Amino acid sequence: MLGDLVGYGPDPNSVVERVQALAPIAIVRGNHDKVACGLEQAEGFNSVARSAAKWTLDVLTPEYRDWLCALPEGPHIVDDMVEICHGSPFDEDAYIFDELDAVRALKVSTRPLCLFGHTHYPVTFELSEDSFDSVGSAGGARDENPDEGRSKYLLNPGSVGQPRDSDPRAAYAIVDTKTRCVELYRLKYPVEETQMKIIKAGLPEVLAQRLGFGR
Repeated sequence: MLGDLVGYGPDPNSVVERVQALAPIAIVRGNHDKVACGLEQAEGFNSVARSAAKWTLDVLTPEYRDWLCALPEGPHIVDDMVEICHGSPFDEDAYIFDELDAVRALKVSTRPLCLFGHTHYPVTFELSEDSFDSVGSAGGARDENPDEGRSKYLLNPGSVGQPRDSDPRAAYAIVDTKTRCVELYRLKYPVEETQMKIIKAGLPEVLAQRLGFGR
């Protein structure tokens, strides 16, 4: 898991409980996790994000706040094929938006496939000995095949809770290290129900609105 488990949604305790039950073999913290558990201040956050983080800090149980505080910093080496980070392998809070940042991250990464989050935007960058390429948002399953060490891949699967590529469906990826294949998925869920929970909780209404637009 690539971080930012909490910080915007109306059910932070339920999310932490669910993640704990899944017992992920690899997980890193996100910048919203750090602020929402009190580990850092909300410097650099806009007013909406700051308000949501404050609400989350107040709502989280002490046990779950402690658990979030203890999440490891990325990058984290999973195995011979995969490493994960929140922002980038060179800075856990850095955003990767353009090709220069992507190339820097690919050169720093130590595994054929580096998975990252932070931007909430699904994208794949590929670096080989003689070329660099990027692929934007995708709506269905796709194989990336980071194979045989000939290329390095930097992949963001998007966001389950708050996608920002104009597609409100939850976004996630499944990595099969045996077949060296990555599949990207989008899944419809009852967005309206989550929007109602956000408003009922007293969180900024814009957080509910943006879910409907995938922004």
